[in-house]
Parts: sequence; structure tokens; C-alpha cells
Amino acid sequence: MGAAWVDHPSFELVAVASEVTGRDLAHLLLEADQDTLTRTDNAQIATFVQSLIVLDAAERIGIVPSACAGHSLGEYSALVAAGSLDFEDGLRLVAERGAAMQEAADYAPGTMVAVLGLDDESVEAACRRADGEAWVANFNAPGHVIVAGTAEAVREVGVIAKELGAKRVLSIPVGGAFHTPLMAGARDRLRKALAATPFHALEPAVVANVDARLHDDPAEWPRLLSSQLCSPVRWRQTIDALLAEDMQTFVELGPGGVLTGLVRRMLPTTETIGMSVSTPDDLDRLVEILAGGVVGAAPAGEHFHMTERLVVSPGAGLFEPATGLTGYLPGGSGPSIDPVIIEVGGLLGLVGTTEVRSAFSGTLEGVLVLAGERVTGGQPIAWLRAPSHDERTS
Repeated sequence: MGAAWVDHPSFELVAVASEVTGRDLAHLLLEADQDTLTRTDNAQIATFVQSLIVLDAAERIGIVPSACAGHSLGEYSALVAAGSLDFEDGLRLVAERGAAMQEAADYAPGTMVAVLGLDDESVEAACRRADGEAWVANFNAPGHVIVAGTAEAVREVGVIAKELGAKRVLSIPVGGAFHTPLMAGARDRLRKALAATPFHALEPAVVANVDARLHDDPAEWPRLLSSQLCSPVRWRQTIDALLAEDMQTFVELGPGGVLTGLVRRMLPTTETIGMSVSTPDDLDRLVEILAGGVVGAAPAGEHFHMTERLVVSPGAGLFEPATGLTGYLPGGSGPSIDPVIIEVGGLLGLVGTTEVRSAFSGTLEGVLVLAGERVTGGQPIAWLRAPSHDERTS
């Protein structure tokens, strides 16, 4: 799943991830077989890193979300996208989550199946009638519900579900009964990791799996992530919540396009768009969609008509802002009467000994990290407001 990104600048995150976790992430992304990636400790860290590669690539060209959500593990990627989790902290947390869930799965083996063509209430009724250790794990979309539990109980649920009218019951190649009480053994270990992880203010808010509500208070997220471990993922309700916020474009960042398929089943109008970005070519297509299908011949770094740009860190290290920019740091006084104009190649500071220079011009709206804060390669450093299309052509 990483092959398409090997020559992209965002693939540098793989080296950072390997160093932080002590894992060979390049092997997992480029060479690992199905059996290796079925283990949840491998699958989680590989999927998280791949998703962050795509996120980093989107951020490099100035694309930022209006709201975020993630399915199960994807909730951690969503928190990085919203600025609540640093990349390195997210890596350590996901690695620990994967290890804890693998340990729980080894102790209490389980499986998962997709029940298709049956409403939520009937699937829940099938679980109750099976009278075993089987529960709804994901409410994915209308007529698409995931059940997890012990192999025997899940088989029985499948039989009952078909009796109740399910069109198909499909086995899912995973390494445990996730989002059920069989994951309770992982909870203490995950809670300790969550307690040791700093969560920052979210911008934008993230819709939580456990209650399908927008949450922008960082203090809430350790509890929400802990609860998520043994609670069903309310993905259908999550999309409903985003639609209620008038979201029109839904973009899946990371390997595959399963979520996009689910979302498209729920979009109410033809004006509402759902698409997946898993390769650099997909990113180009997203740019065209966000630009209204028109991509003119613009200078390098300004490929489409958007007014906001993010300047990202060229590497890992401690950030020191350039002279005169301290008022733009978090908590600073912000724009003055005479705004700071950043030209192409303009210096914004240093990360370690490496200069942070802008790939485009614009008015500085804010610096997103503190002086002396450690940043990772690809992490947003500053926010510019670029000239509008009319200003560029006047």
C-alpha cells in the first residue's frame, strides 16, 4: 500500500516512524504479506503511518479539513489531522494500542463478519438470540453492520441473521473481536498510554466513534478513545452528524476506499461528494474537485484557487521562529496594522539547523507551533493567506 508514495516527499515520514517505534515500517508498507498484516499490532501501525503520509501530502499543498472523523483506528489519524495529537505521540500511542489489542486477542480469540442487507435493530436482535459472546461492533451504513465475538457465537448470529432476511454474511480477515467486551483485557494498558500522552486543542473538531458527536475539548479524548476500545463504532451516525453540519465533500485519506463506498451510500444529493485519496494521482483529482474542476496554469506552489496555505516543517527538530514573528506564535498578539508579507522562499524560522522557507507567497496569519517546540517532518508550521485569484490576475 505504500508503493505509490515511495518517490513522494511525504514518504519521509516512514523513516521518522521507524525510528520512533523501533519497527521496520517500510517493510510493512511495501513488502509484508496478508498474514503479517492480519496481526492487529502490525496492521494498526502500518495503516496509521500510511494514512499520515497521505494527510501530510494533502497538507503540503494547503488542503485543510472543516471537520474530521476516523473509523476505529482512523480516529487517531483524525486527531492528528485536527492538531490534537503530535505525529510522534500518535505513533507511540497507536503502537501501544496495537500491542495491547493483540495481547487481548491472543488471550480471548475472536472474529468479525459483515451482515449485509439487514437493518441495525434486526442485527442486534440476532446477536441477542444467539445467546453467546457476539455483539454489534460497527454500524457502518444502512444495511451494512459488523458483528464480532467468539467464532461459535458469530457463526450462530450469521445463521439467525439470514433467517431474518440478511442478503449476505461475509467473513472479515482480522485478528480479533474488536470493539466488543473481548477487548477489555487491553483497556488498562491503553489507559496508561493515553494518560501519558498530551492532547492539544482541536481545530477543527472531531466526531467521536462512541457517540457520533463533535468534540473539541482535548480533555475528553482519552476517555473517548478508551471507551471506543470495547464500544461499537457508530460510523453511520457519524456521517449523519457531519451532514447535519452541512459538510458537502467527504475525503478518505489512506489505503483503500472502503469508507468512501460506505459514505456514498448515505450522501443525500448529487452535489455531495465522497472520494478516496490513496495515491498521489488521487490527490491531483481532489485538487481539481476542490477547485471546481478548473486548474489553471499557476506558479509552482499555487496549483489551485484556494486562499489559505500551510507551510510545513522540512524535517524533525526544535523550532525557532524568524525575527519579528514572535507575535504570531500561539497566544501571541497576532496580525499588526502592517501585516507581515511572506514572499516565495521567505524565511519563517529554523527546525534544528534547517531553514523553514515558504513555497508560496501570502500574508502571515499565524505561526502554529511555539518557540522551542519539537516538530516532525511535514508538520504545519505557519498559516498564510495567499492572494485571491482576482488579486493575482489584476
